[in-house]
Amino acid sequence: MTTDWIRWHHDYDAPSSSLARRLAVVQRDLRNALADAPCGEHGVRRLVSICAGDGRDVLPVLAEPGRGRDVRALLIELDPTLSRRARESAVDLGLSEVEVRTADAGAADTYQQVERAQVVLACGVFGNVTVDDVRRTVAALPALLAPGGIVIWTRGRPDDGPDPSLEVRACLADHGFAELAFTSPTDARFRVGMHQLVEHPAHPPTLRPGTRLFTFV
Repeated sequence: MTTDWIRWHHDYDAPSSSLARRLAVVQRDLRNALADAPCGEHGVRRLVSICAGDGRDVLPVLAEPGRGRDVRALLIELDPTLSRRARESAVDLGLSEVEVRTADAGAADTYQQVERAQVVLACGVFGNVTVDDVRRTVAALPALLAPGGIVIWTRGRPDDGPDPSLEVRACLADHGFAELAFTSPTDARFRVGMHQLVEHPAHPPTLRPGTRLFTFV
């Protein structure tokens, strides 16, 4: 069954919903990441959000006073309705340094010519792909990040059985990331992690054109 992503976003509008609570945590971690991540050239921090939806986790934070002037953001979203909403929101908020690209974030070709970022968001991704795709995507993150860059990610958990966020955390550790924060409320099924790339290879990996990182299932 194909997920109706427009309808899925409606849960954000219920303040007590798990999705609204997760959003608040992601935004908090994003503020911290933008404060702590190393600056790039000319003091600019670059941000990439994959499967960005309508941008509500990123855009309100960048619109806060004094925050968005030194951030260049790229939001990647495949759904044209959601990407249009994100683009309109960026304009309404006066965020001229935000680009919203209607494209497939699971395709390596999408990231060709994209500069390495200081912050990458992978929210709403890992719970919709296979374990192999999670591992492949995590392994690709060093190709998207500048040295010392920070990734913020989310993962849900089922009502019973192992917590799949453990696999994500272990995979990040295996690829040179150190955990900065991990939020796992006992009364909700979402998990939010923030990890920093601390072991950057001398010859950073690149994404091979024509390959896939993930496919939603």
